[in-house]
Amino acid sequence: MSTTIQVSKKTAQILRDLVKKKKAKNYDEVIMRLLAEKYKIPKSMFGSNPNLAPFTEEDEAESHEL
Repeated sequence: MSTTIQVSKKTAQILRDLVKKKKAKNYDEVIMRLLAEKYKIPKSMFGSNPNLAPFTEEDEAESHEL
């Protein structure tokens, strides 16, 4: 599930530059990395397996069908 947020053009440009610089997959990954660095968030707060792909909407729908 995605959410739209509004940022200034300058902020959007900085995020684009950081995605490239940090070799991130997307804006979300850059933002999460920056927050984790700034607030010393332990990796354990990101789930038991941070390398696991997030659930898709189809995965979630299937889990409710049981």
